[in-house]
Amino acid sequence: MTFTPEGSAAPTAPPTGPGPTVPPQATPGSRSPVPPPAPDGGPPRRTAFAEGADRLRAAATTEPGRLRIIGAVLALLVVAFGSVTAWQMNDRAAAADDVLHGSQPLSSAAADIYSSLADANTAASSGFLAGGQETKQSRDEYEGEIKEAADNLAIAASASETGSNSEKRVAELNALLPEYKGLVERARANNRLGYPLGGAYLRYANDKMQNQMLPKAKEIYDNENERLRDDYADATSYPWAAIALGAVAIGGLVWAQRRNYRRTNRVLNHGMVAATAASTVVLLWLAVGHTVARSGLNDSYDSGVRSLTALNDARIASLRARGNENLTLISRGAQTTEITVDGEPRAVDEFDHNFGLEMATLEKQLAAAERLADDDSGKNPVRAAGAGMEEWRDRHDNARAADDKGDYQCALDQVIGGRSTTDCPDGDKPTGECFDEVDKNLGIASAYEKREFLTAAQGGRDAMLGLPVGAAVLAVLGAAGAVLGIGRRLSEYR
Repeated sequence: MTFTPEGSAAPTAPPTGPGPTVPPQATPGSRSPVPPPAPDGGPPRRTAFAEGADRLRAAATTEPGRLRIIGAVLALLVVAFGSVTAWQMNDRAAAADDVLHGSQPLSSAAADIYSSLADANTAASSGFLAGGQETKQSRDEYEGEIKEAADNLAIAASASETGSNSEKRVAELNALLPEYKGLVERARANNRLGYPLGGAYLRYANDKMQNQMLPKAKEIYDNENERLRDDYADATSYPWAAIALGAVAIGGLVWAQRRNYRRTNRVLNHGMVAATAASTVVLLWLAVGHTVARSGLNDSYDSGVRSLTALNDARIASLRARGNENLTLISRGAQTTEITVDGEPRAVDEFDHNFGLEMATLEKQLAAAERLADDDSGKNPVRAAGAGMEEWRDRHDNARAADDKGDYQCALDQVIGGRSTTDCPDGDKPTGECFDEVDKNLGIASAYEKREFLTAAQGGRDAMLGLPVGAAVLAVLGAAGAVLGIGRRLSEYR
């Protein structure tokens, strides 16, 4: 064994060469470590994102790199154009379908609620005027209108939006309808017994109808008309985003083909031509299809909805006028109102005054309906209703003249029909028949305008059918054509 002698030479010095490298440590409080230096002691390595950006920048300086970028941008533009076109036209087609099968039928149902209630009120007063025992016809008419009003309220309740004003008004009408019916039955019971209280009950029922029920029905009608106008606005608004994207996409494709021609002297690139053709077809289809749809929908609104609105308002005015005419005889001057004549106040029969106001509204709405009608098939029944209105007004004046002279029976005969006397020569055709003539012709005109609306609205909606799917398919084909066209050029560099 050998031993190191004590007190011998000093220990060998540590090696002077570079020792193992220790990675730098993160300082306290720092969020990320310092990038390690390169193994050869050079600058730190760059991040993957920076290196990728450099490679992309370097590739973009070469023609293949530029072609790849151009192809990607063109494909993206064509796909975006097709997607936005499909989305916007699908929304407009859905709005047009709502006009045809949703909001317009609901608007008509709301108008039917109003007219059914007004008609029931008119039938109740007409039956009351007939005497203690009303006819089966008047009773059946009243019950039929009440049932129709209840059915239309059920339709409106199921179609109204949750929490909307229409839903609240429908619920209120459903509660008021039995109350009104109960008042009418009390009026009939007292009338059969010959008690004057029957007239008071009927006037109370009429007040409930005129001041509570019909205003609520009018609110429902106005709400549904507003929904209808909103659906029309959605269906006819221009798809500006799709049109703009289409113009940009086609412009980009044309620019790319021009660039290709200038660099290769080749006139056509089959893939790019196919992409341009597909995009052009989509843009033309979009422009023409939406223009045709917009024209049809606007025509359905101008020639259908506006005419139906005027006819509905005319029918409502005629029903209210007939009800006020009956109540004039039922109240016998018990209810008056004050008006100003030549600057002086004058008390007049409230119901007869309201009759004059409703007849003025009827005349105004008939004139509007005739003006809006497109042809004689729409104008002729409106003119017939106007002639019936004029005769009704003349015979009403005769009835009021008889009543003012104290001949109540003659006035009653001229309103509801009955015996004809020497002093009552016009009793053979009562005002009730004139009202029926007006109501019948308004129904004929409404049915015709509804058919006109359906024809125009269906044409407008059909013009948009297939466009969303067709735009999507053509966009995919166009994007594929752009990629293949660029790929053809890239193959020349391999």
